[in-house]
Amino acid sequence: MDRHIASEENLIWVVDEIKSSLKLVNAALISPQDFRLSHFQDLLEIYQLIQKKQGQLTMMEIEGILEELRDMKKHT
Repeated sequence: MDRHIASEENLIWVVDEIKSSLKLVNAALISPQDFRLSHFQDLLEIYQLIQKKQGQLTMMEIEGILEELRDMKKHT
């Protein structure tokens, strides 16, 4: 399966991978259902950045990623 194609299944996968890579204390704060499919490419870029850094992110980078995720979340 091509993970670069925007689909609900890939959206769930990429959000779960981001959560896993960030090792969040409260991972329940980020749920795939919080994001729109239109943000898939942005989420994929965040995932690729995390993978490129091999999980060696600074606290400032993690905070920046969390802020980006917060901005992308659906406003309900």
